[in-house]
Amino acid sequence: MTEAILLVGGKGTRLRPLTVNTPKPMVPAAGVPFLTHQLARAKAAGVEHIVLATSYLAEVFEPHFGDGSDLGLSLEYVTEEEPLGTGGAIRNVASRLHSGPDEPVLIFNGDILTGLDIRALVATHADSGADVSLHLTRVEDPRAFGLVPTDGTGRVTAFLEKPQTPEEIVTDQINAGAYVFRRSVIDSIPAGRPVSVERETFPELLASGAHLQGMVDSTYWLDLGTPQAFVRGSADLVLGRAPSPAVPGRCGDRLVLPSARVAPDAKLTGGTVVGADATVGEGARVTGSTLLAGAVVEPGAVITDSLIGAGARIGARSVLTGAVIGDGAHVGPDNELRDGIRIWCNATLPAGTVRFSSDQ
Repeated sequence: MTEAILLVGGKGTRLRPLTVNTPKPMVPAAGVPFLTHQLARAKAAGVEHIVLATSYLAEVFEPHFGDGSDLGLSLEYVTEEEPLGTGGAIRNVASRLHSGPDEPVLIFNGDILTGLDIRALVATHADSGADVSLHLTRVEDPRAFGLVPTDGTGRVTAFLEKPQTPEEIVTDQINAGAYVFRRSVIDSIPAGRPVSVERETFPELLASGAHLQGMVDSTYWLDLGTPQAFVRGSADLVLGRAPSPAVPGRCGDRLVLPSARVAPDAKLTGGTVVGADATVGEGARVTGSTLLAGAVVEPGAVITDSLIGAGARIGARSVLTGAVIGDGAHVGPDNELRDGIRIWCNATLPAGTVRFSSDQ
């Protein structure tokens, strides 16, 4: 079937400190690197050959996934020496594609968790005879996204970047970050310089009379660009709200990897993940949160909608809500952290250093 390109070169700046040591697609979600879910879903849709367009911390990907044979895939890796944008990254890997000029190539952004029917997108592309087909989804507030209005047949009529006024919001359909390109379109993208498909390639194709087709699929869709979204996406995978054949266990309230240790009276709910060699102490309560490998939650701590980095330690009776704790950080006992606070990698907070009262 169709081969694919996965765009995994971003720096993940909005996800720091999670991405200080790990590229965004390799941060674990539901117990495995997020990229594993994307690869598994592509494989389930019949994709056999995938080229990964890497850049930031590019050396991390191949040692983990190798040639892809463990996943039943053929994987190749191409690294950008300088950031090239979405279009430039696509063009940069063109030499590794096997498709002929009129054959379809799937393209996925590496930070989108979605229930997209991949086969349906490919079928829409073939049936419409489009040059490029786009997965569109509907959102309540589209101001942070690029709008993609279509006509009655689904043909794209415009690309409108991040509208702010009510008059500019002409549709609730947004670009959802998955495409099917006719191979010849990829070859037409300028080589060797930064190119944005959203701001340059798509508008220029439209202006030249090319056929761009939209397919609205409003099943599960989440941009994992922020820590809060990433934690939610991981929990939704565990709860079964977001589909993936790569979740290493049954869907339910919690996912505890085999080498983790959880006290019998600890309570884990809301799609919580306890990673390899992590520890949850007596009486702790963890809801909708992710504990990465080797993290320690001491007795009596209460953690909600938070992400605890690899090797980090949360002291006894500390309360965390919507917090992000970097790899190797140590939050001492009796701290209260909330409202999106981030603690940097290897930082130390002594006991009782930070406390938010309920009336602040």
